[in-house]
Amino acid sequence: MQRKRVIIMGAAGRDFHNFNVYFRDNEAYEVVGFTATQIPDIEGRKYPPELAGKLYPEGIMIYPEEELQDLIKKFDVDQVVFAYSDVPYDYVMSRSALVNSAGADFVLMGAKATQLKSSKPVISVCAVRTGCGKSQTTRKVAKMLRDAGKKVVAIRHPMPYGNLNEQKVQRFAELSDLDKYKCTIEEREEYEPHIVSGTVIYAGVDYEAILREAEKEADVILWDGGNNDLPFYKTDLHITVVDPHRPGDELFYYPGEANLRAADVVVINKIDTADPEGIQAVRESIQMVNPDAVVIDAASPIFVEEYEQIKGKRVLVVEDGPTLTHGEMTYGAGVVAAEKFGAKELVDPRPYTVGTITETFEKYQEIGTLLPAMGYGDKQIKDLEETINKTDCDLVIIGTPIDLRKLVKLNKPAVRVTYELQEVGKPDLNDVLKKFM
Repeated sequence: MQRKRVIIMGAAGRDFHNFNVYFRDNEAYEVVGFTATQIPDIEGRKYPPELAGKLYPEGIMIYPEEELQDLIKKFDVDQVVFAYSDVPYDYVMSRSALVNSAGADFVLMGAKATQLKSSKPVISVCAVRTGCGKSQTTRKVAKMLRDAGKKVVAIRHPMPYGNLNEQKVQRFAELSDLDKYKCTIEEREEYEPHIVSGTVIYAGVDYEAILREAEKEADVILWDGGNNDLPFYKTDLHITVVDPHRPGDELFYYPGEANLRAADVVVINKIDTADPEGIQAVRESIQMVNPDAVVIDAASPIFVEEYEQIKGKRVLVVEDGPTLTHGEMTYGAGVVAAEKFGAKELVDPRPYTVGTITETFEKYQEIGTLLPAMGYGDKQIKDLEETINKTDCDLVIIGTPIDLRKLVKLNKPAVRVTYELQEVGKPDLNDVLKKFM
C-alpha cells in the first residue's frame, strides 16, 4: 500500500505532538515536512531523527508556511494537517481553500487520535483565547490541591524554541532550571510562577515521555494549556477560561470553541474590569453551546508595587507578548494599572523600536501604544532591552508574568504589576475540585 504523503502545519507545539502520537510510527503515512508560523526562527530547521523515529532516519524539514502551496505540489501531498491555535475561523478556512486548491485534503485532528491516557487524575486548564487568564487559574487550582495535601505536577503546553533533542523532557523544580534549559522570556513567564509557588512543572517535545515521568511524582496531573489549544491528555476535569473583554471570540476562534463545548467548568474571568454587556454576551454563549457546564465568576485584581510612583508620570507599559500578538489584546494588566493609578500619558514605543521588535510591530499593527515583551531568543531579548532604554518616558510599568528586570538591564525606574485569580460568589473552584482533594 502506498503511504499517504502529509504536511503538518504548526508553530512548534501541537504539530510535533500530533506527529509523535499519531504519525511517527504509522506506516500508512509519510510526513514530508512541517510548516511553521507565529514563532520566529523555527523554519529552516529539522525535527531531529532522534525524535522522529525509525521511519525518518534523516529527520523532517520545517519550512515557512508561506511555501505551503509549492510544497504540496513538490511532494505530491495527499493531506495537510492544521495543527496550531488561536486563529479565527476565516483564517482556518482560507488555509483550507489554499490546501484544497492545490489538490490535498485539509485535516483538523480531534481528541481521539491525539490525547494520551494518564494513570493519574488529570485536571486541564484551557481557554477560548490567549490572554484569558489560564495562568492565574492554574496557579489557584494548584495551590488548592497542594493545601489539601496533594502532590501536584503541572505539565505545560509545549514551547520548544531551542534544541529539540535537549528539550525532549524538561523538569523545572528550581529557578536555576530556567537557566539550565536556556529558557526564553515566553517560557520563563509560564514556568517561573509555578516554581516560585512550589509546583514542579514539566514541558518539552515528547508528551508521552513527559507524562510518564510526571506520573512518578504526582497525585494529580495539572495540564497548563497554551494559547486556546485543547489538552494533550484525556481529562477528568476540563476547566475553560473565557474573557468578557473579547465577547464573541469564544465562538469564532479555533480551537477555542471546542474548549468551551468540552468544558466541565467555565470560568468567566476579569468581571471586575469588563463591561456588563461583555459579561452577559459571554454568559449567553456558554448557555447556547454548553448549558450543563458549571459557571464560575472570577476577577483578576492587580497588585502594584510602589503604585504611588505612577501618578502624573509618562509611562511605557510592557505587557505579555503573545497576548498582544496572536492574542490580539490591545491592553493588559499594565495598562489597567496605568489608568487606575493616574499615569499622565502612555508613551508610544514605536518611534524607539529596534530590530526584531520593529518587525513585531510591522507584523501585528493593531498592538498600539504599549510594548509586547517579546523574547524568543537572545537577540530578541537584547532588542527588547534596547527599545525600552531608548524610549523617552519617566517610568516603565512591567505587566508581564515575570519580573523583566531579572533579564534586561533598564536605565530608568520601573514598577511591576501582578495579578491573581479571585472567585466571586458561588459556585467556586472549591466546589468542583472536592473530588480531587
